[in-house]
Amino acid sequence: MKVIFTQDVRGRGKRGEVKNVPDGYAQNFLFKQGLAKPASKGNMHTLERVAANEKAAYEAEKAEAQKVKALLEKDETVVNFKSKAGADSRLFGSISSKRIVEGLEEQYGIKIDKRKLSLPEPIKALGYTNVPVKLFKGVEATIRVHITEQ
Repeated sequence: MKVIFTQDVRGRGKRGEVKNVPDGYAQNFLFKQGLAKPASKGNMHTLERVAANEKAAYEAEKAEAQKVKALLEKDETVVNFKSKAGADSRLFGSISSKRIVEGLEEQYGIKIDKRKLSLPEPIKALGYTNVPVKLFKGVEATIRVHITEQ
């Protein structure tokens, strides 16, 4: 019997796949547990529509990430901070990823999740620092941060 998996079933199939399975297994387990549904014409058409919607949403999210990347990598996009520093250009305190994201939103109106920043440890020195950002799968940008003495 042909079935469409509605959820991942270990060893059998992944969500959205159409496979042949034994009739008893489909009737007594997959359908009763809500893990699959019969591969009828109507269900196949629904599967195609859902797949098309998911692909369109994926492409829209990727296009949005490309736009944000273009904004971040413009020459004039530099997140500026003023901080107190000692004689050896070391900051009193540090600039964290949360503060960078807040500064980016405040100065340029660009919202990014702080977990997307690849900043292993906070910035503790004056000057320019490049901070890599993973906006989407395969879309990475760089935020330039400039810290000056107060």
